[in-house]
Amino acid sequence: MFLGLRTVIHPAPDLAASTAWFRRVLGLEPYFDEPFYVGFSVGGYELGLDPEADPATGPVAYWGVPDAEAALAELLASGATPHGDLRDVGDGIRTATVREPGGGVLGVIENPHFALPPGAPSGGSGR
Repeated sequence: MFLGLRTVIHPAPDLAASTAWFRRVLGLEPYFDEPFYVGFSVGGYELGLDPEADPATGPVAYWGVPDAEAALAELLASGATPHGDLRDVGDGIRTATVREPGGGVLGVIENPHFALPPGAPSGGSGR
């Protein structure tokens, strides 16, 4: 079901402070910078900052899937419980989150635009 890691989204209640800090730490400018979300491309993967995310949940890793709706259904059928609704976040990208039986939050993302940069390690067949 999982194609590989795609995105990690960090809660950022003070979006300006988090954005400035990650700019310094990463030595990168965000490729997407809006009041509702800031995204950095780090080695072809997304490091996102979400001012609406709950800091108590912590960062959430989003695993690539070919179909977010089908993946969500399969995860729920396998014993996960809903955490966040299936969301269309724009440009054909859909996300959802669940709590796995151990209590952790797991995200899935359907992103038809995802591609690692040439020469980046693919990590095997999970691309």
